[in-house]
Amino acid sequence: MHKAHEGALLKLVYFALSIIVLAVILNSLRSVMMPFVAGMVLAYFLDPVADRLEKLKISRTVSVVIILSSLALLFLLVMAFAVPMLQGQIVSFMNNLPKYVASFQEKASCIIEFAKQHVASSKIDGLLDNATQYSGQIVKWVGKILGGLVSGSVAFFSILSLLVITPVVAFYMLRDWDKMVAKIDELIPRNEVKTIRKLLKEINTTIAGFLRGQSTVCIVLGLVYAIGLSVVGLEMGFVVGLISGLISFIPYVGCVTGFLVSMAIALAQFTTPAPIIAVAVVFAIGQFLEGNFLTPKLVGEKVGLHPVWVMFALLAGGVLLGFLGIMIAVPVAAVIGVLVRFAIGEYLKSEFYLGDDKPKLKKQKN
Repeated sequence: MHKAHEGALLKLVYFALSIIVLAVILNSLRSVMMPFVAGMVLAYFLDPVADRLEKLKISRTVSVVIILSSLALLFLLVMAFAVPMLQGQIVSFMNNLPKYVASFQEKASCIIEFAKQHVASSKIDGLLDNATQYSGQIVKWVGKILGGLVSGSVAFFSILSLLVITPVVAFYMLRDWDKMVAKIDELIPRNEVKTIRKLLKEINTTIAGFLRGQSTVCIVLGLVYAIGLSVVGLEMGFVVGLISGLISFIPYVGCVTGFLVSMAIALAQFTTPAPIIAVAVVFAIGQFLEGNFLTPKLVGEKVGLHPVWVMFALLAGGVLLGFLGIMIAVPVAAVIGVLVRFAIGEYLKSEFYLGDDKPKLKKQKN
């Protein structure tokens, strides 16, 4: 029994040391890892498409060329459509910005005067002080994350290097994906192969369910918000809506941020309540679609990643490793979540947890 405990403890120590070494390596090489991790993520996303093309009797290499060429063409078409629109909206917004600022200040002063007439001045001063304090903390926190993003990616790698290296890495990773998986499977200790395969399958299901599903949800939400806000006539509506949808992979952050920014612009831009209400309705429709159709159908309930855990992982990854940390945060969170659930399951079956109940159950059966 002692040998079994010593073996389990040794495995745990070995695993912990491996994680620490991997974290140190990633932290040391984060300035050069960005395009390689991006290529790996892209290959992971596109592997199911390559597998389907192989089933149609198309060679793996040709399948990869078709997939990446189609993706590059789609990217160019989107850029050709989106860039002029974004540029036009940004220029229009900047030209009207002084007018919007003056309008917003006028309406804000009316609200403050109304509050002063109905609420004690001491309470208003306290609320303003708290708002100033918390907003300052939020700005510092966001600045720290953005600083990590810049130092971790842009300062060491230009956009050009990402556009050149990432497709090359994705091509070779996607072409040899099945071979790499088979090679990793060969390295698994034979006496633990069933358990490890089960864990890897669960990890893959969790990562695939969240990354592929949530990415689709973000794209759909971005289009819903962008088109809806553009129809309402909100300045920068397409930009704000698209960004709100794309950052919805952080639970609640995309919707809340987009709603607050859109409402601030709407209050400054519009003089009647109808379009302001319409802006709120756009986000209500987006949340209804996400909660009732998009997330249940595309992500599902089997992912096993709690929203709070996802938010913590993304923010911690951004602070520690910049954009590289954000890219690997969800996979790492998924791995940790699966391993923790497995460890808890083993603990609940162990003699240490069951104590004297296990012998009693055996006696009752006899």
